[in-house]
Amino acid sequence: MNADRNLWQDSAKEAFQADVFTGETSVDLCILGGGFTGCSAALSAAKAGASVLLLEAESIGHGGSGRNVGLVNAGLWLPPQAVCDALGQAQGRRLNTALAAAPGQVFDLIDAYDIACEPMRAGTLHCAHSVRGFKDLQNRFDQQKALGAPVTLLDADTARQRTGSQQVHGALHDARAGTIQPLAYARGLARAATQHGARIHEHSPVLSVARQYDEWVINAAQGAVKARKILIATNAYHQPVKGADVPSTTPVHYFQLATTPLGHNLATQVLPGGEGCWDTGTVMTSFRKDQAGRVILGAMGNPDALGLHESWAQRALKRLFPQVGDVPFAHFWSGRISMTADHIPKVMRLAGDGYAVFGYSGRGIGPGTVIGAAAAQALLSGDEGHLPLDALDGYTEAFTSAKGQFYELAARLVHAGGARLG
Repeated sequence: MNADRNLWQDSAKEAFQADVFTGETSVDLCILGGGFTGCSAALSAAKAGASVLLLEAESIGHGGSGRNVGLVNAGLWLPPQAVCDALGQAQGRRLNTALAAAPGQVFDLIDAYDIACEPMRAGTLHCAHSVRGFKDLQNRFDQQKALGAPVTLLDADTARQRTGSQQVHGALHDARAGTIQPLAYARGLARAATQHGARIHEHSPVLSVARQYDEWVINAAQGAVKARKILIATNAYHQPVKGADVPSTTPVHYFQLATTPLGHNLATQVLPGGEGCWDTGTVMTSFRKDQAGRVILGAMGNPDALGLHESWAQRALKRLFPQVGDVPFAHFWSGRISMTADHIPKVMRLAGDGYAVFGYSGRGIGPGTVIGAAAAQALLSGDEGHLPLDALDGYTEAFTSAKGQFYELAARLVHAGGARLG
């Protein structure tokens, strides 16, 4: 099966189309990138009364936002104390608090703008792939409970009942979280932004960016923009733009396969509560259902690897959910993750009234929504207190390509070894 049939493209109930940008204009804020971050920023800025222009080189949600697993998580991949250790206690607590509330912000936007993105707020299950993985969950549970989070640690028997799989050794349930159809959510944010007056253009790649006097000049393929502020929100899908380099981060590939819809009786045996799941394996695996009853299985890896990852997925599905039988995969797609060395996103200042936001490390929906809106508020007001973490004057990371190759090698070794999930 070719890895180019994206379930989210086929099943999205939200439609969004925009014209190519042409001509010349002036705005308060110009945004490069039409994913969760850029669309959230456009919505926030337009609601505040600013003139906004968003330029997307492909289509809304073309990058990681439209290839996402669709888990609306609270927080980052790191446990809360690790965030504080990396950023310092004050900044770490600020970021943890903001991202703990991220699912609420996402689902509030879905409700406010009636975004047809299959929202399901049944929580998520972080599943132990081994006995050692359960010890990690116990540590995360203790940290989250100390912060008052609505989390529950499930023993192996309970987790197996909740997932429908005998292959989990316990799980951490987070009631704040949930699942969505991610591409539909991105399109819904774009639609909401235009309702507030933001101008969005697709298939409008930016060729160059320059600071001239007290404004930015953004040259697109068929037009030019003058903007007081600029936000680059291209993340793992940044294309070369003269004058607008974004620091390199480690590229990590993540692929997903979706079965055909299960019949009702069979579907009730797999994740009957509707939670989205991921495991504690270093080479992470995710699994969930969509509204139609498809099982969606994902893992780290580049699907160009001679069918190795697809073969692993077929074995893994049978091991995870033998009751599914020989239900075939009908969709196979992949995306790129921008992984920072410390697994914490970055807001980097650009010379004169601008930010570049990147490095979600696999947690794009909640953080992208929160940080996009906050970046827009900070730029328009000039007050960086709106940001959930401190902005940086620069960022560099060494050996990013080599580290990406290491992640891919690890994924291939695990997936060549059998159906083990971690």
